[in-house]
Amino acid sequence: MNAIKDISQIFLKYLFWDVDPKNLDIQDDRDFIIPRALIATTAETFVKDIRPLEQLYSKTQIVKELRKTKERISNEVCKLVARRYHVRQFLRYQ
Repeated sequence: MNAIKDISQIFLKYLFWDVDPKNLDIQDDRDFIIPRALIATTAETFVKDIRPLEQLYSKTQIVKELRKTKERISNEVCKLVARRYHVRQFLRYQ
């Protein structure tokens, strides 16, 4: 895990439209990278979308950052993550 230094190699450019992904640090910016990588995911694309994150982060890190993010992550994404990692379901919006 974490051998990749430049996330532009593994994530689609449009996900990081407002920043230069080459300037993001995989560890220091994980609170930005994790939710942004899943912001546009759907039930159909979820497995494909989460795999690059799993190359970089543990399931614990992914869940932790999604629980505390201020990004507009849908409840559906939160449910998909909880189901994949067998953790208690959490929602961003009540």
